[in-house]
Order: sequence, then C-alpha cells, then structure tokens
Amino acid sequence: MANTANLSLPLLQAAQAQKHVIVNEALTRLDALVQLRLQSLALPAPPLGVPDGLAWGVPVGGAGEWEGQDGRIALRDNGGWVFVTPLTGWRAFVVDAGTDMRWTGGGWTMVGGAMAPSGAGIGFRVLEFDHPVAAGGVQNTAVAIPSHATVFGVTGRVIEEITGTLTSWRLGADGSDNRFGSGLGLGLNSYVRGVLGRPLTGYAAMPLRLSPEGGSFSGGMVRLAVHFTELSLPASV
Repeated sequence: MANTANLSLPLLQAAQAQKHVIVNEALTRLDALVQLRLQSLALPAPPLGVPDGLAWGVPVGGAGEWEGQDGRIALRDNGGWVFVTPLTGWRAFVVDAGTDMRWTGGGWTMVGGAMAPSGAGIGFRVLEFDHPVAAGGVQNTAVAIPSHATVFGVTGRVIEEITGTLTSWRLGADGSDNRFGSGLGLGLNSYVRGVLGRPLTGYAAMPLRLSPEGGSFSGGMVRLAVHFTELSLPASV
C-alpha cells in the first residue's frame, strides 16, 4: 500500500475495496498528528485502558507492544497501537512536562531559547503544579524541581484557603526554608513571588518545602510554578 511522504497516510488505490477503511485510517492519523499532543515521553510501556486518539513518544527501551518502536510516536487507535516515525522539525506539546518539544532526528528537545543544529540548546520552562497542604508541620511537595535545572524563582497562588493554627508560612528548598518567601498569606488568592538574587542550580531533583509559622497546617491548596532553564545535549551520533 502506498503512503504519503510526510505523514505516512494511506493512499487509495485504483479499484480500492473498502475505501472507507483507508479514508478513516488516514483521518485518524491526521486527527492525532496535526497539532500533535504527546501524553508523555517517559513511559516505557503502553498504559492500560486509554481511549483512542491519544499519543505517546516511545522512549529508548520501549517494552510490551512498544518493543522495537524507540523514538516513534505511538498512537492509540481502535484498541491497538499505530506507530509513526517523526520527521526532523516536528513539534509536539508534551502534556506531563507541560512544554513544547521538537524532534531533532535523534530525540525530543525543548522549544524556546536557542538551539544548535545538533539539538544542543537552552530552554526556558515553567513547571506548574498544585500542592494540597497536609495537616501538620513542615512538608515537601510531591513534584520536584528537575535535576540540572537552573532556577530563577518560584511563584505561587493560594487557590484554597490555608487553614490551621499558623499565622503565615514560608516557602523554600535546598536547605533554606525561606528561600522563596516568608510571612506568606493564608487567604484565597494570597501569593508568593520568590525571585532569587543568584540563580539556584541543583544536580539532583529538589522538592519545594512549605513551613508553617506560628502554628501548624490543617489544610488548603497552593498552586506553585517553578521558573527555570534547562540545557539539552547534542544528539547522539
């Protein structure tokens, strides 16, 4: 069966039987690949029970039904998997990373900042997540600043009132519990804007740390955003 050059869409043949099958297959691929959204680039094996139309980037070491498909796009279709090879320059929004990525021919790299032809580059990112405030004292976030990231600051917003016996709270990381702010408010829409005078680079993943002041936490929810840069390596040869 002949396919188109760029998206590998199946072409109708002369006197083609079951034409609707071929047309539907082509439409399904177009639906997934135009404005491409990849759920993740880090999942080594297919997830269970996912609906048709979702796509993943298969990492090195793909397993199960993704075995032998490293670097390809796995598209869920009709209860199975269809694999598409990306072309250099394709872009995708990666859902779990919350960032745009570009295929260099050897891997996915960040879009934004500057990039060399080899894929080496610098990218500016914002990692945003919601932290449910647990009852008690000092607590770390479940989401961590990525390793080898250079952090310029952290911002945040109270999206559910912080309750408890405390009068305020602090936000920190990496050995300093007030690195990003202290005396922070508890009420809805209270905010933190923690700008660093000197960027912070960590060589291991770092959670953020919330500390109560004048009492203890009871509950609440804070939306936090880490503002940082990352370096990408040249593609392997």
